[in-house]
Amino acid sequence: MGALATLKTGHVGLNVTDLDRSVAFYREVFGFEVSAEGKEEGRRFAFLARDGQLLVTLWQQSAAGYAADRAGLHHLSFQVESVDEVRAAEALLKSLGAEFAYEGVVPHGEGAASGGIFFADPDGTRLEIYTTAGVAGEAPTAGAPTCGFF
Repeated sequence: MGALATLKTGHVGLNVTDLDRSVAFYREVFGFEVSAEGKEEGRRFAFLARDGQLLVTLWQQSAAGYAADRAGLHHLSFQVESVDEVRAAEALLKSLGAEFAYEGVVPHGEGAASGGIFFADPDGTRLEIYTTAGVAGEAPTAGAPTCGFF
C-alpha cells in the first residue's frame, strides 16, 4: 500500500493567462464559488470551491495558453450523475462558444455506457464532463480511451 494509509485527490491548480476570464468561465460552467483570491499585481489567484470543498485553484502566471505537447496536465475531468447533466453542460458550453474535441456526448470506449463531452477552457486546457451510464454509440477513438487523444 505504500507509506500513505489514506489518500484522495485534493484540488487541481491551473495556470491561466487572464484570471478574470477564467474565473467567469469556471463559475458559469461548473457553479464554482470563489472562496479566496489574491488581487496583488503579479500574484493574482482564485480558489474555486463547491459545497465548501476546494476543487480548483487558478494562478495568473502564464504568458501563453495550454500546450498539449508539453509534459504536465493532460486533462481535467469532472463526473456528474446523469447523461442529462452532461447534455445540459454541453448546451451551456456551446452558448459560451467553447471548443469541443468531438461532436456531442460520446462513449469512453467501444460498447461502454460511460462517456461525456471533451472541450477546452479559455486558455485551451482540456476538460471533460462525463457520467458512468446512459451514453450509447461508438467511441470516436477506436482501440484507445476517448479521453486520451483529444
